This record gives sequence, C-alpha cells and structure tokens, in this order.
Amino acid sequence: MYACRKEGYGKNFIVGLVLLPAIVSVVILLIGSNVARAFSMAGAFALVRFRSAPGNAKDIAVVFFTMAAGLACGLGYIVFAVVFVLIMVLILLLLTITPFAEHNDGIKQLRVTIPENLNYGGIFNDVFEKYTTQAGLKQVKTTNMGTMFELTYRVGMKKNADEKAFIDELRMRNGNLNIVLGMPETPRDTLN
Repeated sequence: MYACRKEGYGKNFIVGLVLLPAIVSVVILLIGSNVARAFSMAGAFALVRFRSAPGNAKDIAVVFFTMAAGLACGLGYIVFAVVFVLIMVLILLLLTITPFAEHNDGIKQLRVTIPENLNYGGIFNDVFEKYTTQAGLKQVKTTNMGTMFELTYRVGMKKNADEKAFIDELRMRNGNLNIVLGMPETPRDTLN
C-alpha cells in the first residue's frame, strides 16, 4: 500500500493479497507430497480461473478459498475445514467492513471532451490551479469519428473543493460537451 500510494491501488487487490498466503499454505499443507492431488488441484484451479468470468482480486481469492475448504472436506479433515473457514471468513469480514486499505486522497479521474479545433495544451491550467492540488494529462483520444478529443486527466481535488463549480468552469471551456469526474481506474483491482 505504501509503495503504490501515488499511483493508487484497489482495496479488493489488497484484501486478495492478505487472504491468498493463508489459502495457498492450507492447500500446500493438504496436498503434501501427493502428486495426484497436486495435479488434480492444479487442474481445478485452472478451470475455475480461466473458465469463469473475470472478477477482482478479492473474488478470485474467495473462489480459491472455497476450493481449499472443499479440498479439506474431501480429504476428510472436517474439523480443520470448519476452523479454516471460520478464521478466513472472520478475516474477510474484518477487512471488508473496516477502513483497511481504503485509499481516499482526493484523486479522481477526469475525462473532458473538446472539439478538434481547440488546442488542449494548457487550456484548463487556471481551473486546475483553483480546484486541484495536482493535475496531469494521462491520455488523449480521438472520438466521434475524429471530430473531437477526449482528454483523460488524473486530478487531486482540493479539500472542500466545489465539484459542481469545477465542472461548470470546465464546461465553459469545452463548449458544454461531455465531462466525467469519477474514481480513477486502478488496474491493480483485477488479476487479469
């Protein structure tokens, strides 16, 4: 979390990272040196991971967790499976309901559509100075058959900044075209 504080991270990814070591250690403990179990588990994990709809890291960790619990039950370690499930569910609930790994530093993603004849270099700088602590252009994309540009910024909103006034000032510059201000996309949220 510390290493990715500037780029951002997803809470689901961090929760997945917390859960996976315990799950993997239980699976390795249950498989032991039995080659047949190892191959069957590898096949089952591959089927679940690559034959299911992609989810976030926490979803995948929960799928592996249920498979590990099923493995323990299938091998006859019912008490071990119950204890494992209770501990992991408790940890998952605590991580989910507490503010652990929440990364709310005012960073947002801003997408602004402008006409192609508008020079986007520095056009919003004074508005950014007024409402943001930082702003960086991350992507420029043509849209509407090349007649418009879609600019994607990563902005850090000032504390108590009026988002509506911010968007209104941007709208005056872009000719009242689309503006989207929301949470940034974090690629670390998925394992894909």
